[in-house]
Amino acid sequence: MTALRLEVTKILHQRRTYVGWIGLVLVPVVVVAAAALEKPQPPDPGEPPFVAHVSQNGLLVALSALIALASFLLPIIAAMGGASSVASEAEGGTLKTWLSRPVSRTAVLLTKWVSAIAYALAGAALVAVVSLAAGAVAFGLHPLVTLSGTSLGVPHALALIATAYLLVVAGAVCSLTVALFISTFTDSSLTAATIAIAVFTVLTVLNVFSTFDFMKPYTYSTYRLVFVNLFRSPIYWPPIRSALLDYGVTIGVLLLAAWIVFGRKDVLS
Repeated sequence: MTALRLEVTKILHQRRTYVGWIGLVLVPVVVVAAAALEKPQPPDPGEPPFVAHVSQNGLLVALSALIALASFLLPIIAAMGGASSVASEAEGGTLKTWLSRPVSRTAVLLTKWVSAIAYALAGAALVAVVSLAAGAVAFGLHPLVTLSGTSLGVPHALALIATAYLLVVAGAVCSLTVALFISTFTDSSLTAATIAIAVFTVLTVLNVFSTFDFMKPYTYSTYRLVFVNLFRSPIYWPPIRSALLDYGVTIGVLLLAAWIVFGRKDVLS
């Protein structure tokens, strides 16, 4: 726990931590401003769920912001956190100091992985809080109409929104773990983050083409918007279970691979 506390303290003393969080928090602010200034228009059937009527309910601000997070922003932030876990230590020459202590490499790797997850989770939580606060002030909080046409009370809707944010964070941890794995090979955190973001982007693009349908059940980017199934009545669980299984396998395999490489890493070179 001491190592984890030190790692979190280190994250809180880095300027890029707050730059990333500020970038995320701007999303709900932009959503509220755009919704408040937009003139009423006929609904666009191509718009993502919850976006068309965002000015009618502050709860929809949190969900609209979550669509932006899940589609690209949170995987980027998570990849940055995962990439800096090991590679930035190697860049700064402090990795040797870490590993010269009487602590196992497994503990070091897991500490950095958990602290990176905490960074991504804190960013998502900030977006949720700011979204709800801004949405409540601008539009009020009202019962939420689900995709099935039923209505949810505000407390029930808030619980589902919290669950949706956790589900999106779980998907972002896949990008984070990709970056962590790459960072065990390179001394450049920028390289590790770039590769992780590229992997997510390429998989997302491939998911658009029917030629690659065979890949969809096995790629974590496929499930980036799976949280919308929480807002059906009843909740449509099969894709959510598939997403959690895919996330678990992806994270487990990458974390094991990172552990194997990091365990053999020559910190003297």
